[in-house]
Amino acid sequence: MVEEVKITTKFWKDLWEVTDQFPYEYSKPGDIIIGGIAAQFDSLLEISNFEEHPETKVVEELMAMLKNYQHVISLIFAVQQINENPNILPNISIGFHIYDSYNNAKMSYQNTLKLLSARRKIIPNYSCKKQANLIAVIGGLDAKVSLHMATILGIYKIPQIACCVFAPVMNIKTQLPFFYRMIPSETNQYMGLIKLLLFFQWKWIGIISPDDDQGEKFVQDLLPMLSQYAICAAIIERTLTLSGVLENFESFEPLVAMAASLAKPNVKVYIVNADSQAVACLKWLLYLYGSLGSSTQVTIGKVWLMTAQWDFSSETFHRHFDIHFFHGALSLASHSKEVLGFTKFLHSLHPIWSKEDGFIKIFWEQAFDCLFPNSYEGKENNNSCTGEENLESLPGTLFEMTMTSHSYSIYNAVHAVVHALHKMFLSSTQIKSYLSFRLNPPKLLHWQLHHFLRTISFNNSVGDTISFDENGELVAGFDVINWITFPNKSFISMKVGYLDPQALSDHQLTIYEDAITWHSSFNQILPVALCNEKCHPGYRQKKKEGQPFCCYNCVPCPVGKISDQKDMDNCYQCPEEQFPNENKNQCIVKKLHFLSFLDPLGIILAFLALSFVLLTILILGVFIKNQNTPIVKANNRDLTYCLLISLLLCFLCSLLFIGQPQIVTCYLRQITFGIIFTVAVACILAKTITVVLAFMATKPGSRIRKWVGKRLIILILFGCSSIQASICAAWLRTAPPFPEFDMHSLPGEIIVQCNEGSLGMFYYVLGYLGFLAIVSFTVAFLARKLPDTFNEAKFITFSMLLFCSVWLSFIPSYQGTNGKYMVAVEIFSILASGAGLLSCIFFPKCYIIILKPELNIKEQLIKKST
Repeated sequence: MVEEVKITTKFWKDLWEVTDQFPYEYSKPGDIIIGGIAAQFDSLLEISNFEEHPETKVVEELMAMLKNYQHVISLIFAVQQINENPNILPNISIGFHIYDSYNNAKMSYQNTLKLLSARRKIIPNYSCKKQANLIAVIGGLDAKVSLHMATILGIYKIPQIACCVFAPVMNIKTQLPFFYRMIPSETNQYMGLIKLLLFFQWKWIGIISPDDDQGEKFVQDLLPMLSQYAICAAIIERTLTLSGVLENFESFEPLVAMAASLAKPNVKVYIVNADSQAVACLKWLLYLYGSLGSSTQVTIGKVWLMTAQWDFSSETFHRHFDIHFFHGALSLASHSKEVLGFTKFLHSLHPIWSKEDGFIKIFWEQAFDCLFPNSYEGKENNNSCTGEENLESLPGTLFEMTMTSHSYSIYNAVHAVVHALHKMFLSSTQIKSYLSFRLNPPKLLHWQLHHFLRTISFNNSVGDTISFDENGELVAGFDVINWITFPNKSFISMKVGYLDPQALSDHQLTIYEDAITWHSSFNQILPVALCNEKCHPGYRQKKKEGQPFCCYNCVPCPVGKISDQKDMDNCYQCPEEQFPNENKNQCIVKKLHFLSFLDPLGIILAFLALSFVLLTILILGVFIKNQNTPIVKANNRDLTYCLLISLLLCFLCSLLFIGQPQIVTCYLRQITFGIIFTVAVACILAKTITVVLAFMATKPGSRIRKWVGKRLIILILFGCSSIQASICAAWLRTAPPFPEFDMHSLPGEIIVQCNEGSLGMFYYVLGYLGFLAIVSFTVAFLARKLPDTFNEAKFITFSMLLFCSVWLSFIPSYQGTNGKYMVAVEIFSILASGAGLLSCIFFPKCYIIILKPELNIKEQLIKKST
């Protein structure tokens, strides 16, 4: 319920008389009226002191935002298109009534009331025949002006469609239920700014915002989102309002200090809350600092990232300012397309023919710096306006011949209202209302339009879909604009990307980076906006004490870890099969570490093994060839052959240890080595015992004679070998060897080795082999002085001494090495012990057989025995 307000006739008479200073309006009659509040002029009004009757007095002359005149033209152009379209609201004419807000709260309230009142009179809540049938109001380019309008229009439930980039209140849906915005949600704009920063990896930025409530809200909303994405605000600068600039104009110190702050070389990217007054102040700052001889310091290395209010407009007193400050700037803009016929419509404008247009004359005068007769400007100027001046001659900062994004929003707002009306009239539930409306248009109620306006969805003349979300905000995206300036103060706006909030998170922002032109000081290289240089791969970030989180030192990765990207917070461990390279910036696949046949050490050991095999075969051949000679027959020829064959197999089994370990080779290595060496040592033991028993059996009456022969030899060989074979069988059954990969023992390599399964069983095999060797050594040592020309006991003693020495030294060496060197130690022990047996036992005999055949006769044997 609207409270009744007692207003004296004298008050409204005085109020209208003072408003005659502001005659700027544009109206056209129609069955239905769409109201408009433009934002073409700035003015300073005298502040009321509450000591006299309030009056509206101009302190400063009107300053036109010339480019905003296109907003008025776009509304008129849209209305003309609709009236000429027989498919929309046939037989119903659309009219309009447009006032200006003067970017002033008092005038915004006053002109909004004018839209609600009868012509030439401000009388709210009073209906008369002269009153227009207002259905909706389009206006509010600024959040403050939008709120001033909504305060009045909301009382009467009149739909208001604004083009303000930022919402005037926190919760639009509940606080302003009849308020719509022909621009996407500001949350989407914040995310668009952040996605741009992340795309270009800008983490150290400045923020410029007006010094008012809306500017404070912008900063407070943006800062938490920046922190969430690890972006730091190095500087937050508050620009002065228009009155603040004029107040400080004579005293340069505050402005110079602010300009010097913007010139800091370590901040190269600024987010600008680009409302008209903030940008006007920014231009003054850059102009002032440049006029003091420091323009290069301001312009070098600056990227201006503007919010969606920005359209490179200039007030008339900025027309001579250098715009190169903003060369290479980026901005978001509500998505737009070129509307056919709009440029032609602009060409049809003429200040003398358009008598109803109260805006065009002052626009023309300030744009072309001339005066018409009886001008409202009231200033001296020798240039007279002819009306034949060419709009295309104006620089783009003052006026553009193509539809800007804001004008496109106003154009769509008019179409949204009319399409909602059309939908309402076609609704089956509104047929009776429609008929009554045709008979009596004032019966149309504006509040009935809201249901259809909330749910409207249509394609405009260029194919874009227009609809509102649940908060009454346009469902659309943002264009990313790159601004390119030229020395003649002209510019080009290039669309270099698009932000689609409805897309998946990773695909919302599309940027054509190659199409972007940066400021000339960057030499077309992507600007860097960081607190310090990025940490290179191989380093990690370390926070600086007392500094923002974007500032850090770079420290090398610890041993065993890498970082393979720039600016990593932490280094990470390589996978087990990989290891860090020298620079700690890459993981390299580890080499397989084993004793290969192609390895130099493997080649040497294989060569030695084969050499001993060949030597054993030669010795065996010599013995077979001279098998009937006394020296071969004297010490059990069969045992000699068995020993030589065992040594031959011992040398060959060492080859099982060379090459990449496999399951079969791991099974055979130690088992084959243990059994074959056991047979060899058993042969030596049998030879030694045979010699001892042979001499004992020669004594008269000796009972040992029956033990001398093949039965004893077979018993010794079979018995000794069976025990070792049993140990090996138990080993294979309980914990057999298997191949394994050791990832950690050697840096940069994976040791491929045979795990013995049970290390105890391995030492059981060695221990039993050592036991046989010690028994053989003991028996041979006791029989070393027996009187026999071909007695082997002495040579067996030396061979067993060498054998035991090799394997005793093998154990600590084996435990102290790893990888292929551990295997090499065992191969060397096999070859050394086998070679010791071969050389000590068979070399003396071969010497006699080959070089001293005269000693290899029976008489020599009998002579020595005697």
